Amino acid sequence: MTTIKLHNTKTRRKEAFTPLDPDNVRMYVCGPTVYDRAHLGNARPVVVFDVLNRLLRHVYGDDHVTYVRNFTDVDDKINARAAADNRKIGDITEETIQWFLDDMGALGALEPDAMPRATQFIPQMVAMIEDLIAKSHAYEAEGHVLFAVESYTEYGALSGRTVDDMIAGARVEVAPYKRNPMDFVLWKPSSDDLPGWDSPWGRGRPGWHIECSAMAYELLGESFDIHGGGNDLMFPHHENEIAQSCCAHPEGGFAQVWMHNEMLQVEGKKMSKSLGNFFTVRQILDGTAPLLSRAMTGDEIRMSFLLSHYRSLMDLSVKRRHEAAVAVTDFARMLGRGGEEMRNKLHATKPLPDVVDFLSDELDSVSAINAIREAGKNRPHDQDALKEHLLALYSSQRLLGFDLKDSPTAIDAAREKDEFRGVVIRAVNEVFALDDLSARIIEARKNKDFAEADRLRDALIAAGVEVKITREGIETTRLPHFDPAKLENLV
Repeated sequence: MTTIKLHNTKTRRKEAFTPLDPDNVRMYVCGPTVYDRAHLGNARPVVVFDVLNRLLRHVYGDDHVTYVRNFTDVDDKINARAAADNRKIGDITEETIQWFLDDMGALGALEPDAMPRATQFIPQMVAMIEDLIAKSHAYEAEGHVLFAVESYTEYGALSGRTVDDMIAGARVEVAPYKRNPMDFVLWKPSSDDLPGWDSPWGRGRPGWHIECSAMAYELLGESFDIHGGGNDLMFPHHENEIAQSCCAHPEGGFAQVWMHNEMLQVEGKKMSKSLGNFFTVRQILDGTAPLLSRAMTGDEIRMSFLLSHYRSLMDLSVKRRHEAAVAVTDFARMLGRGGEEMRNKLHATKPLPDVVDFLSDELDSVSAINAIREAGKNRPHDQDALKEHLLALYSSQRLLGFDLKDSPTAIDAAREKDEFRGVVIRAVNEVFALDDLSARIIEARKNKDFAEADRLRDALIAAGVEVKITREGIETTRLPHFDPAKLENLV
């Protein structure tokens, strides 16, 4: 069996991954607080841990992996949004959850096995808090329940900070009822206009950190294999999760492996609304994001992430967007090189061994992508060998989360292959339109109307068409970001 090696934040080294139970490999990843559209930074951990989920399923089998990612649907940000928009909280969370699923689906992310909502697990949170109080790890004060940080001697081990360092470097909520400035809220009171549940401490709602501990315990047990999230969650969220979980269930080890992805930038700067470089995934997909010259496809966004190692800072620069577009085009084009019949029959089988090896070594997506592109340059002449080669390429791309066999680029590459062999295939309406525009370019050039020829060529390029003008004629290939709507006024 393939050995997966992962960098464990807890031990600060790369380790061979050994699941607690190979028949039930369990992973928990912190999900979004659902009050608005997901921004680009929210999407990076989704893509990173989607690749890990796919790798685990490849190695251990689909039926032997449980992947959980939560939704925080009770939070002060949600309350503030509901008040500002004069809408019901439930309507906002329902809408936002669907937005998130749609946007992440556009990036090729599989839905986890379980997507618990915090509001579905309030009784489990109350029970855990009661247990922490009984074990002297938490205390009630003025309607609040707080975790006593000094009661857990290992506090700070994940982030490598001492309590004094954390107090100095963190924004600690000052409250007279706290015994220690670092003590954090497990339960807080709710006024009549805010969401609230009955509890031994009065009507209230949970703090942020207790949610993940209660849901992880309920769905994955006192010990599970992998806990993931962005490195901005390492402190205080993950540090607090460990403290309350290990104190509530000292017989377990909570997460065995901790993984954190690095953040991202846009053109070398941290995303910020004040800088005008802060945008949502939906804005990028729709082409309304500031600073971007055109919309990006979900595959291009995904490729932009995976062209950087997950523990490295990623910059969505002009250069990176171009690199991603070229790589996605390469992936799509290679899938059509066997012709239309082979393209239609592509299905997931065994990926290239090198690709599995690279991903198994600390999720090295960069080397995996390069291995696929390099393998795509070599095409066996024997038809049976070519079929197996294309199946391996397609399966390798699928392991990374790309399914491009039905992209316009793959279809056009297959059409070109069949035309070269003299095979007649049925063209789609969009191809007929491209052929008509190509003919008009040729006619304009013949009449020395180069301005019209250039206008038509530029319009094709703007619509996402690769145009090659040679002495023999014009070759057009629809790129993955092809948008036929941009040609409607031309045909």
